[in-house]
Parts: sequence; C-alpha cells; structure tokens
Amino acid sequence: MAGKGTRARNRAFGLKMVLWSLFRRRSRLLVALTGVTIGATVLLGLITLCYDIPKQLGREFRSYGANMVLVKDQVGGRLSAGDLAAARAALPAAQLVGLTPFRYEAVRSHMLPYTAVGTGFEDVRRTSPFWRVEGLWPGAPGEALVGVDVSTATGLGPGSLLTLEGRDSRQVRYEKNFTVSGVVSTGSVEDGFIYVSLADMEAMTGESGLVDLAEVSLTTSGGQSLEEMAGAVQTAAPGVEARLVVRVTRSEETVMGKLTWLVYLVTLVVLTLTMICVSTTMMTVVIERRKEIGLKKALGAESRSVAREFLGEGLLLGVLGGLLGSAAGVGFARIVSHSVFGRGLSPEGHLVPVTVAVSAAVTVLASLWPVRRAVDVEPAAVLRGE
Repeated sequence: MAGKGTRARNRAFGLKMVLWSLFRRRSRLLVALTGVTIGATVLLGLITLCYDIPKQLGREFRSYGANMVLVKDQVGGRLSAGDLAAARAALPAAQLVGLTPFRYEAVRSHMLPYTAVGTGFEDVRRTSPFWRVEGLWPGAPGEALVGVDVSTATGLGPGSLLTLEGRDSRQVRYEKNFTVSGVVSTGSVEDGFIYVSLADMEAMTGESGLVDLAEVSLTTSGGQSLEEMAGAVQTAAPGVEARLVVRVTRSEETVMGKLTWLVYLVTLVVLTLTMICVSTTMMTVVIERRKEIGLKKALGAESRSVAREFLGEGLLLGVLGGLLGSAAGVGFARIVSHSVFGRGLSPEGHLVPVTVAVSAAVTVLASLWPVRRAVDVEPAAVLRGE
C-alpha cells in the first residue's frame, strides 16, 4: 500500500512539474501547440472528407447517368420482367440508385418515321438526372415527352397533340393519340426520340413484360465494386449480360483514386511540418533549460526522470492540440464539403480519438531527439558555465 501511495505521489508531482514547465514557457510552447492544433485540424478534416468524398462524388457522377446496362445475351433478345426482378434482387439495395427499363419501337408521326421509347419516367429521373425537360414530366396515361430534335422538326411543344402510328406484335395497325407534356433535351441521341410510359407502349404493341434493355445507376462507395455487382447480376439472372458504362466507370474510379492519394499526401506533409515545428520548439526549450537540467542531474535526478518530464510535455501538447484540432477539423470539413459539393456532411465521431492519438504520437516522436539532447547534458560542464 505504501508503495502504491509513493508511486501516486510521484506521478502527481511529475504532472505538476510538467504543467509548471509548460506554464513558465507558455509563449514559446504556444507555437508548438498551434502547430499541433493546425496539424490535427487538417488531419481530422481530410480524413473526414476522405470518408465522405466517395459518397459526394458518387452523387455527382450519378448525375451523368447510369453506369451499368442490362441486355439479353443473345442478339435480338429481350429482357423479361423476371430477368429484371432477379437483377434487382441481386443488387445491394443500399447502392442501387435506380433501374430504368427501355423498350424501343418504330413508329410514324406526321408522316415521318421516329423511334418511340417506352419507359418509367420516375425511374428515368433517378438514373438520368441530366435530362432537361421544358414543360412537365408525364404523370398520367396518354402523355408523352418529345426530344428537342423532334420538337424542332414537327413544331410540337407542351400541350400539343401527338399521334403515333405503327403495327403491334400481330402486325395489326394501331393509331394512338398522346398529349405532349414536355420537351426533353440531353445533347445526345435522346433528343431524337419520343417517350411514352411503358404501360402505354405495351397497350399499343399488345405485348407486355418485355424490354430491350435496362439502365442501372449504382454507387460504389462503401460496398461492392461495379465488377462484383455485374457478376452477381449475371449469376442471379442467367441469360442477362451486365455491361459497365466504361466512360463513367473509369472516370469515377480515376478521380476518386487521385483525390484519395492527394488527401494522403497533404496529410503526410502537414504531419511532417507539425513534427518539425514541435521538434524545433522542444529543442529550443532544452537549450534554454540546460542549466536547470544540469542542476537536477547534479542533485541526483536520473536521466529517465528528465526524459519522462520532456516526453510528458510533448504528450500533453499532443493531446491538447489533438482535442482543439478535432473541434476545428469538423468545421473545416463542413466548410470544404459545402463549398465544393454544396452539401453538408455528418462528422465521424470515431475519428476524434484517432486524431488525438495520432497528434500525441507525432508530438512524442518529434520530442525524442530533443529529449536525447536533454539526457546527454553533463552536469559538471553546465555548472562550470560551458
């Protein structure tokens, strides 16, 4: 019991010595504390962004359209409702943004040939948010969207009457009237099509449950890769081929990879500068305290106790700087996220103790060389004024 009491008193005395030393040199050590705080701020901010950037970029890339297309593996084949259901079930719900079926049929309107596309408009809005519609999206049977090229050629616009003519699956001629609810513009092939609901398309053709392809929009953050999900679809739905949209997939992977490495590089540079700042400050403190250290050692202080005192100062600086930097780092990450992506983020609470631990480790490592210089102080030489 007496031994435990002695150790407790020694620890309390050591802590008082560390605090008193920091207080006496507060102006100089404030520089080191500022450096540690800035380092912890950048560290927590960048790590938080590193967690959040894939989600944010995933949302941004999803605005460029689908990154997977489902088709039948034989030429001319069509996907059935069962194929789509199996494919949807094989995809992780947390990563599935949307799945949009498309069915293409040749029609005539105003004596001109066009391609009519049957689809689900709510699905399109999820998988292809880049579509720009002048007017309204179709919300009821008998409403249609026309591409801007079709609108220019025929003069059709929101509120116009559109008549589609063609032949159904039994080669029986049909004629159906639609109301144009809006004009769609994408800057691509979609501008030359006429879009109706999948239900209206099936009613015209007399054939239901079949589509030519389905576009799928998937996020890749925090889950399976696109290749893994494509393999899962092809396993769950035999006869379905899952093709990745290479230009979107590669761009997303390239940008995320480069940003992640940039975050790591900046974090490494900041931590290195923090170590230099702390090491320089602690070395200056050791030089200023040479006489004090020499006197302590002359009075019987062990090198180990001198080292513990300086390392305690470094550890205290690291913990305090880590706590201050963690608070500032959350704000830093939120500002960057709002400025770059226009969205807020949810702070990762478990990163705070990691940041404090890293800050403490960095300051202790930065203090090792100054501590070695302090331990090597020769009492006799110092007391002689050398």
